[in-house]
Amino acid sequence: MGHPRYLRLILLVFSLQLMLYPRLGACESQDNTLPLDDLRTFADVFHQIRLGYVEDVKDSTLLRYAIQGMLMGLDPHSIYMNQEAFADLKSSTSGEFTGLGLEVGIEDGYIEVIAPIDGSPAAAADLQTGDIILKLDSISLKGVSLNEAVAKMRGPKGTKILLTIGRMGENRPLEVLLTRDVISVASVRYRMLEDGFGYIRIAQFQNKTGENVSKALFSLKEKSNLRGIVLDLRNNPGGVLRSSIEVTELFLSGGRVVYTEGRLPDSSTEYFANSVDLSEGAPLVVLINGGSASASEIVAGALQDHSRAIIMGTRSFGKGSVQSILHISEERAIKLTTALYFTPKGRSIQAEGIKPDITVDRAKVTTFTEQSRISEKNLARHLGDKSEKTEKSKTPSSNLIRTDNQLYEALTLLKGLDILSRNISMSNDQEIPRTTKADN
Repeated sequence: MGHPRYLRLILLVFSLQLMLYPRLGACESQDNTLPLDDLRTFADVFHQIRLGYVEDVKDSTLLRYAIQGMLMGLDPHSIYMNQEAFADLKSSTSGEFTGLGLEVGIEDGYIEVIAPIDGSPAAAADLQTGDIILKLDSISLKGVSLNEAVAKMRGPKGTKILLTIGRMGENRPLEVLLTRDVISVASVRYRMLEDGFGYIRIAQFQNKTGENVSKALFSLKEKSNLRGIVLDLRNNPGGVLRSSIEVTELFLSGGRVVYTEGRLPDSSTEYFANSVDLSEGAPLVVLINGGSASASEIVAGALQDHSRAIIMGTRSFGKGSVQSILHISEERAIKLTTALYFTPKGRSIQAEGIKPDITVDRAKVTTFTEQSRISEKNLARHLGDKSEKTEKSKTPSSNLIRTDNQLYEALTLLKGLDILSRNISMSNDQEIPRTTKADN
């Protein structure tokens, strides 16, 4: 049986919505006729909960639950944000908050790890992309909203929390005890791997990431003539869209970086790079993995489409959607998926991710030292090297292959490209004799 009071109220809300937000109605592919049967069902359910639930629940609370459920049903990234959740969002993009250091999403009703943040308690405990957080302390997270789960993980510095983790390949859930800490996300770190070969690590795209990468490039160029750069986007969950575009254009000489398509007129946008490649065309390898999401995939996809970089690692996460913050009031907002990203060549990132040009799985590598062998120079009366030129041996990155095999492979590739480039240049500048003494 219907309940006219609730039904009239709901009809009034929907009618006001159509009058106040006409542009939303204009996006409908069908007419704006209200689904009366569905609204009547909603009113009936609302009334039955209000009348018969074991505990008394305020109407405002029930309606908030309905809003949360409506957004959760859309996709893993659309959520309702109260004042506290909105403040948390702003703090994460500015670079400091208190918690565990996890970027999480929701999948099939469970909280899934997208990536641990560099230097955080979660990273120190070796939490991995794809881990499912089953419980926080003794509380199951099945069906818990993303906002609630994040709120439970946040807390005062120094307090402990027990995570029960489901991990692919493990027969039993894992229990990990973490201590909350202030998470200061250093967005950009850089160093020289070897003379001429620079390394730039972006942990998260924050408001000043583009500026910081620019400074890193200037610093690396001052230290050495750059013959190659590794841009490390592994376990980078994304962040500010504008920053990802600013980073990409540092390595391009113009061209489209990314474009978006959505139902609202202002959600379809193209972004282009400036015509200055600050890296001056230095060979570039971009490292990605399953924890590289959103803004990271924009950078990798654009550089791949422009043939500006070699993408190495494993397939990225596949989050190719745009979330817009829509204010409901001064204290409340919703984060709503309003568009999809596409690479310059029109590839969709959503659920597909970026496939690397060269697949290199993360692995533990053990090196073996060859036993002492006799070589030509050990033989009595061996002929000496009559070449006037002697080449100094370079110290290899022997430790890197054991600590980070993917980075080692990226560096090796850059060194190989550098050798090939120099050999080609030498062959063009210096004529090599085509005959031998035996031919005379």
